[in-house]
Order: sequence, then C-alpha cells, then structure tokens
Amino acid sequence: MDDSHRTLLLSRRALLGAGMLGALGLGAVACSAPGGGEPSSGKLSDVSLQLSWLHSVQFAGSYIALDRGWWRDQDLKVSLLQGGPNAPVEPPVVSGAALVGISAADYTAAAVAEGAPFKIIGVAMQKNPFVIASLPARPVNEPKDLEGLRIGMATANTPVLETLCTLNDVDIDRIEVVPTQYSAQPLLAGEVDCLLCWETDLPVAMAVQGVDAVTMLMADHGYAVHSQTYIATEQSLAERRDELVALMTGEVRGWEAYRKDTDAATQLTLKMFPDAGLDPDVQKLQAERQVPLMFSDLTDEHGFGWWTDETVAANRKTLGLLGRDVDADLWDRSILEQIHGG
Repeated sequence: MDDSHRTLLLSRRALLGAGMLGALGLGAVACSAPGGGEPSSGKLSDVSLQLSWLHSVQFAGSYIALDRGWWRDQDLKVSLLQGGPNAPVEPPVVSGAALVGISAADYTAAAVAEGAPFKIIGVAMQKNPFVIASLPARPVNEPKDLEGLRIGMATANTPVLETLCTLNDVDIDRIEVVPTQYSAQPLLAGEVDCLLCWETDLPVAMAVQGVDAVTMLMADHGYAVHSQTYIATEQSLAERRDELVALMTGEVRGWEAYRKDTDAATQLTLKMFPDAGLDPDVQKLQAERQVPLMFSDLTDEHGFGWWTDETVAANRKTLGLLGRDVDADLWDRSILEQIHGG
C-alpha cells in the first residue's frame, strides 16, 4: 500500500499530543463500562473495532458508546483497538481480528486494488479535513490565491496539491512547494506563505497558542475524499451482518451524543486516557471543529454516516485524479439503511 498519507498522519497526530505514551499501554479498551445493564440476550459476542490512530477525541463517539453501555445493549462486547504507526488498520480487518476498521476512501481504494475484499459501510467525515492554512496578513481564501505563494507541506502529498489545482484550474507551476516537517513554525516564521494540513490539527494548535489562522477547506473546492470511513470485508457483510448492524448502531448513537455535547465528549476522552499525553485545550477545540466535518444537511436528513450516489461520484472523480480507478460498489450502504430505516 501507498504509505505517504500515513507518514503525514504520524507527524500530525504527534503534534496534537495524541502521544506515544498511548502506544505503550492503551492498545485496546474493552466495552465493560457500567451503565449498560444486562445484555438483552444474556450473552455477549466479542468483536473489535480497529481505530485509525492513537486514542484521542477523534474517536470520542466510540468512547461514548462504550461508556454508556450501548454496545452491551446490542449484545456486543466491543474492544477498541488503538491504531498508530505500528498498527495499520487493514490487516486486522482482513484477518478477522477486527470486525470493522476506521480508514479513508483513498486507503481503502489502494487496498482493494491489491486484492483486499473491503467495502465502505459508513462515512464519519462528510467533508475531507484537508485545508490550506494561512495567516490573515496574506490569506488563501480560494485555490487561485495559491499562485505566486510558497506552500509548506510533505512532498508525499504532492498528488493532493496537484489534484486541488486540476479541479480548480490553478497553475501548479506558479506555486513553490517547500518541503517542511508537520509544524506551524515555518508559517509563523515567514518561511512559507501557507501550509497543507488538516483542519483539526495545525490550525487548532495555532489557535490554542493565540494565533489566528485562515483555513480554506479543500472539500469546499472539489476535493472529495471520504475520511474516517468504516470498512468491513465482504465475508463479514455476508456472514456477520447482525454484528455489523449492532456495532454501527452503537457508533451512530455515540456520535449523535458527541454532537450534542462536545465538551462532555472531551472530558470523557481525558478521563478514559489520562496517560495518553492529551492536551485538554487542544482536545476541546478539536472536538468542536470536527462537528461541521462530520455532520451536514445530508446526515440531518438521513442519519450519521450516510452518503449518496452524488457524493460517491465526487469521490470517484477525486480518487481518479489521485490515480485510483474506483468502482461505485466500493461503498455498501445496506448496514446504514437497516439502521436508519431506509
């Protein structure tokens, strides 16, 4: 698989304080929290959900489902498997060690191209979190503003910038790419004019330090790649459908509760992972800024995790520009249709 995005994710998560401490002892959290009562059938099925990175508020909806016993209500005992640089999502899902994994459409497309039998069964982030971050003195408000500027980014993400430029008729040759570490410092020091990053990390880190930043969300300019997606194997869809419905029902309830009170979701995350090196202010602001990425008019109408033929078509167009020819049947909405009532 192409690990370029994973390399970027490693450095950006470190900035958020998701902390290598988390990798040393917080690998799995079992669904054994109080409050859920007895399972409806009297027997629990053991399943695992593979997270895409280290524990942080990024997965707080899952923590809420665990804490409130909502999976136990569905006759599941769910273990949340921590991700990280040494814990890729795809292998445990392929092997059956995890029933579901949290990935992204580009990663999943790459895995399927290599023969992995995956389907995307839910989309947590309705908008891709990639942004161009700049300072108010020289803001980037639209892609055309990039021409004549210096952009700091990992060179591995050159295809992302190229795709944004293609979608918006921007001359990429008029943009100077400056290879940088995943840090706001080059922007603050005037070494670059803008940064390619995620809405929920470098801009959050700057805001916590009292620095205002202008962020241009690439998803608002045609860059459509579903992020924080739920993947399962075709075999699980055929043979373990009831467990998939139960697991995703807990996720839906957890994220809806998260949306209603992100402060409580942050406090729960900090309580559950006190040794993960999480910065409370960063986690609180990240939790707030995730909401408009994860919820939209579409989810208000149909429910958490939803997508349409139109959003899939937009994803396929963007993925094609990224070099991935993806069939529409990569996305399987049958689990969500059962949960949300069609």
